[in-house]
Amino acid sequence: MDFGFSEEQREVQALAKQILGEQVTAEKLAAYDEYAEPRLDRELWQQLVSAGLPNVAVEEAYGGMGFGFMELALLMEEAGRTIAPVPLAQHCVSALLPIQRFAPDAVKEEVLSAATRGEVLLTAAMLEHLNDDPATPLVTTATREGDAMLLNGAKRAVAYAAEADAILVAAAIGDDVAVALVPSTAEGVTLAPIQSTAFEPQYDLTLDNVRVEELGVIAWSGGAEIMAWAAQRTVAALCAHQVGATDYAMRLSASYTSERQQFGVPVATFQAVGHRMADCYIDIECLRLTTYQAASLLDAEAEASTELSIAKIWAGDCGHRVSYATQHVHGGTGIDRDYPLWRYCLWMRHNEMTLGSSTVHLAALGENIAAGGALFK
Repeated sequence: MDFGFSEEQREVQALAKQILGEQVTAEKLAAYDEYAEPRLDRELWQQLVSAGLPNVAVEEAYGGMGFGFMELALLMEEAGRTIAPVPLAQHCVSALLPIQRFAPDAVKEEVLSAATRGEVLLTAAMLEHLNDDPATPLVTTATREGDAMLLNGAKRAVAYAAEADAILVAAAIGDDVAVALVPSTAEGVTLAPIQSTAFEPQYDLTLDNVRVEELGVIAWSGGAEIMAWAAQRTVAALCAHQVGATDYAMRLSASYTSERQQFGVPVATFQAVGHRMADCYIDIECLRLTTYQAASLLDAEAEASTELSIAKIWAGDCGHRVSYATQHVHGGTGIDRDYPLWRYCLWMRHNEMTLGSSTVHLAALGENIAAGGALFK
């Protein structure tokens, strides 16, 4: 049995590596440091759209490539390798995928077709104050007014909210959960910019009697399932991004230590340095394996909560260890702002903390094991 990637998957990965590798440079990334500019390269985004990559998992009927989540995970890995300033996780995973799977046909025709043409940029509001579970909104509520939905409440740290055209929002409606696509410029929407260490544009979203018409309503009920489904795939996308970021940091360090000399020999020949790089390699390969396992199960619409927790735990712990090790072998150069490593270390931490740290997922895994859910399938 062949466990390797298919020819189509390798082509998607190669195309992403080519475009992102050519277009994302340390000089371009420096323009976004310390929020000098919003971290969104619209020219790069349009190149990706022209190549069809953000639509890799969108059905062909709506103008997409018609592939699955595994191909999307490979795209996220290449985005992590370059820490590209584009909203691939938010647009492609957190928003487009649940719309494609759960929205009414009229909404899918309206939104997905526009998205594949590059006319619409989407994001999703996953967090609330003191609530990290996208499936159980506690602050945001919805009421029905004819065919329209009225939304009130607030969401925290919504990435690319001001840059996006619409935001996927879940809200409590009675004992159920509704989901809607809210225009970012709708009346009653307030966006307050906040700052994160990775310089990703994030906003606190306030909704004050925001009216969403029928074509913006994704679901009046069953929203908990929709948001849990979307959150699982977003976590897997973050893990794939972490694979790319940690792998690049390791290879950058291997190259540096091969060239940097002390006592007349390359630093890489020192046993301690070699051991640290070997440990990084093992860590990253474990993260790669657990991420691919979770992504392949999600691609097949199979149960993957255990595998996903394991992958996210590895993403956090691997990010920690690789960040420390790569900075250590670089010496002072590792924290030099004129050298690219520090940005990768920030993104490793960002990926670790988004949608649950290693501790959170370790607790969830422990509860699952204690209940017998992670032992046999």
